[in-house]
Amino acid sequence: MKLDSIESTETTFSFDLKDASPALANAIRRAAINSVSTFAIDKTTVYENTTAMFDEYIAHRIGLVPIRTPSKGYTDKDEIIFSLDANGPKTVYSKELESKDKDVKVANENIPIIKLAEGQKLRMDGKAVMSTAMRHSKFQPGIVTYDLEKSTYKFYVESFGQMPPKEIINKAFEAIKTELKEIGKEL
Repeated sequence: MKLDSIESTETTFSFDLKDASPALANAIRRAAINSVSTFAIDKTTVYENTTAMFDEYIAHRIGLVPIRTPSKGYTDKDEIIFSLDANGPKTVYSKELESKDKDVKVANENIPIIKLAEGQKLRMDGKAVMSTAMRHSKFQPGIVTYDLEKSTYKFYVESFGQMPPKEIINKAFEAIKTELKEIGKEL
């Protein structure tokens, strides 16, 4: 098996995988999509909502905002609180979700959450936790695809912003190694 890096940017990464089986190529793709832990807002507490939208609808939208996930120092036991306090008239954007941790913040500040009319208020907290897309798609770090051309798998990775795309692939390899060790113990 041989891996050649083709192109790398802040949000995308392309590489070729040669002399590998289809099973391995698909395992890499699936692990990158499903087995990489990221932060996402999972639980919310709404203190005031005078908008026309249900609390659950707003909580769902906030849960889909990608959260930057530092590469080290955090586990699935960590909880980061994000606060939102907005008064209309205005459009509320993801940049208004204020994190209690300076290293964990929204990945894209320009995602519209809700439009507030004159006199409408929205005040809430959201708790970000780490998990994988096996639990919910909001924890998925990006999109990973590949094409097969003459025994070479041409991979394309696009990050949603939680982490660099190369890191998604590195963590996918770690996840595969961990799963193989677990299988070895069971055998």
